[in-house]
Amino acid sequence: MSSSTVSDQELLSESELISLACAGDADAFGTLYEKYIDQIYNYIYFRTSNVKDAEDICSRVFMRALRHIERYEDRGYPFSAWLYRIAHNLVVNWYRDRERSDEISLEDQYPPPKMDGDVEDRIEKENETEMLLAVIQELPDDRKELLILKHVEGMTNTEIGQIMDRTEGAVKALYHRTLESLRDDYEI
Repeated sequence: MSSSTVSDQELLSESELISLACAGDADAFGTLYEKYIDQIYNYIYFRTSNVKDAEDICSRVFMRALRHIERYEDRGYPFSAWLYRIAHNLVVNWYRDRERSDEISLEDQYPPPKMDGDVEDRIEKENETEMLLAVIQELPDDRKELLILKHVEGMTNTEIGQIMDRTEGAVKALYHRTLESLRDDYEI
C-alpha cells in the first residue's frame, strides 16, 4: 500500500495522527499543524500584539513541536495544551528579551481598531480601547494569558486549567480577581 494522503489523514482521530507524527510521519504532523495553526497564532498575537513577532514565535512553536514530537506523552490533556505550553514558554522568553532591549511602545503594539461610523465616536472608542489595553498590559502574565485564552480563544475554565497547569477552581478564582482588578483600574 502507498503512504497516506492528507485527505486520508483528515479521517484519522487526533490520537492516531499524533501516533503517526511521533513515528515520523510528516503528513500526520502537517495535518495537526493545519488543525492548530490559527489557534496558536491568535494566542501568540494577542500576547505580543505584533504580527511579525507572532508569526516568528508561531513558527518556532511548530518547529519545536516537530523536533520534540517523538517525546510527546499523552497525559490525558488535549494535544493543543502541549502546543499552548510551548507557545507560552516562547512568549515568556520573548518578553524577557524585549525587557532587556526596553523598546516596547503601546502605539507600536496596538494599532487603532478599524470602525465604521462617525469620527467622534471612533476616536472615543479608540481612546477607550487604548486605555483598556494599557491597563491589561500592566497585568501579570498569568492574568493576561487567562484573558486571552478565555475571551480570544473562547476556552472553558477546564481547558485553561490544563494549559496553565491549574485546577478549574484556581482558574475561576484568578479570573474573578482579574476582573475585580480591571474594574478597579479601569473603573468599569
